[in-house]
Amino acid sequence: MTVTKLDAVTKTKSKVFLDGQFAFVLYKGELARYGIKEGAEVGEDVYRKILDEVIIKRAKLRAMHLLEDMDRTESGLRDKLKQGLYPEEAIEAAAAYVKSFGYIDDYRYARQFIESRKSSKSRREIYALLCGKGVSNDEIERAFEECFESGSERDAILQIVRKKRVNLSQATEEEMRKLYGYLSRKGFRYEDIRQVIQNYDENA
Repeated sequence: MTVTKLDAVTKTKSKVFLDGQFAFVLYKGELARYGIKEGAEVGEDVYRKILDEVIIKRAKLRAMHLLEDMDRTESGLRDKLKQGLYPEEAIEAAAAYVKSFGYIDDYRYARQFIESRKSSKSRREIYALLCGKGVSNDEIERAFEECFESGSERDAILQIVRKKRVNLSQATEEEMRKLYGYLSRKGFRYEDIRQVIQNYDENA
C-alpha cells in the first residue's frame, strides 16, 4: 500500500490515505513512528500493527469515554465514532468491546427512555423518537410491553392539559379544537383525548 495523501485535521493529527482511500487518523508522533509520509510504502504487517495497536485501541477508549458522558444506543455510539473518523473495523471492535461489558444495551436504553417520557408523550411519539435513535422495532416493542401500562396514554394527556392550563369549563369551541388538534398531532388517539377531557374535573 502507498501513502497517497496526508490531510491535516488539526496541527497535531492528519488523515492518512492509502492507495487513494481514507484509512485512519494518526498524530504527528505516530506518523513518524510508523514512517508514514506521502509516497511511502506501507506493508500489510505495519498496517495491521497501526490498526490493532493504535486505532482500535483508541476507538475502544473513545467509546468508553462517550458512554461515561451519557447512555447511548449502539447506533448512536457508532455515529459518534464515525464522526471521529474511525474506520469501520475499529468501530466494529469498539462496539463489540463495550457490549461485552454491558455498557450498551438498546433494550435497557429503550426502557429507560420510555419510563422518562411516558407521562408526557404518546406511545407513537416515543416510538418515532426511539426509531430515530436507531433502536430496532423488536427492542422497542419489548420495552413497551414492559413499561407501558393500560392508562399510560391518558395519564400523559392529562399532564399535557394541566401544563397548558386550559380552563376546559370555559374554553371556546376554537380553543377546544386547537387542544384536540395539538394532542392528536402528538400521536394520542381521539378516544383517549375525549375521555380525559370529559372527565377532567374528576381527575384534577
